[in-house]
Amino acid sequence: MTKIVVADANLIPHRERFEQNLAAGLQVSWHPGFDESALLDDIVDADVLVGPRFTTALGARAEKLRLVHVAGAGTDGIDFSALPSQTLVANTFHHEQAIAEYVVATSTMLLRGFIDQDHALREARWASAVYDRSLPQGRTLGSSRIGFVGFGHIGRRTWELLRPFGSTGAAVTGSGRLDAAAEGLSWAGDVSRLTELAAESDVLVVSAPLTPDTVGMIAAPQLRALGPEGILVNVGRGGLVDEQAAFDALRNNVIRAAALDVWYTYPDADGHGTPGNLPFADLPNLLMTPHSSGIADHTFIGRADDITDNIARLLRGEPLINPVPRPHAVESEA
Repeated sequence: MTKIVVADANLIPHRERFEQNLAAGLQVSWHPGFDESALLDDIVDADVLVGPRFTTALGARAEKLRLVHVAGAGTDGIDFSALPSQTLVANTFHHEQAIAEYVVATSTMLLRGFIDQDHALREARWASAVYDRSLPQGRTLGSSRIGFVGFGHIGRRTWELLRPFGSTGAAVTGSGRLDAAAEGLSWAGDVSRLTELAAESDVLVVSAPLTPDTVGMIAAPQLRALGPEGILVNVGRGGLVDEQAAFDALRNNVIRAAALDVWYTYPDADGHGTPGNLPFADLPNLLMTPHSSGIADHTFIGRADDITDNIARLLRGEPLINPVPRPHAVESEA
């Protein structure tokens, strides 16, 4: 009998759908999350592991494992060197809609100054240009220029949502080969034009992959170019934006505001821990979210469907959707 071990807590709300998608007669073993010690016995006779990680210890016990399927895009938790020779790896996406909505929502909140207004009104101060002539009138998305650092699943879907507002856009990608006209962008270029992109953007959306070449690609020069009216939205990886430069730019009003959903340090297993090495929580012009931009039912329904489809493909001997090649693990754009 084919055995599937599911060790990703995000799929538990969709357990019924997951099991209904599978062919009859398959054995599914559910775990409340990824706990290596709890998985060691279960992995021995498993054909498929669905989870965010694969370790050396699991590799030593996985006698018949045919597929490790991540319930997300990033495979950086998979130790490829520990995989049995016959084991395939696949991933899945579906986060782009939720993340695109996050970019639209946070950009609107920050461009219009709604967060500052909320804080002020709680203190009985009506902080709008109507009552305080020193305050600027907010900017709409339709009158804004959007710069994309990375234009993969996330960047493209975000742009599809923003275009109907009337926004204009440009993009920088690693290859620089993006067809700007086909995408409805003003221009597209490679990373040599990153500072130029920042200088002409009202909102700079970061969703590039994190690689050795992109670590810290947004640093003090790019933030200075973005300027005192500019908004930074990072939904890629924390390391794409230099931590000290981001903190200083917000603290010193080098840029107007930022929404950061990806961070420099991450919590313990109980979800406690500061998101960086600097006191970001003290910054009033920062919207902080706990890497939650892609967390929505839509995301994990789509992922459950992809995973069960790939399990069926595996059992039929058909090629998988979104196979991840060896020997390297890739860090996704989100």
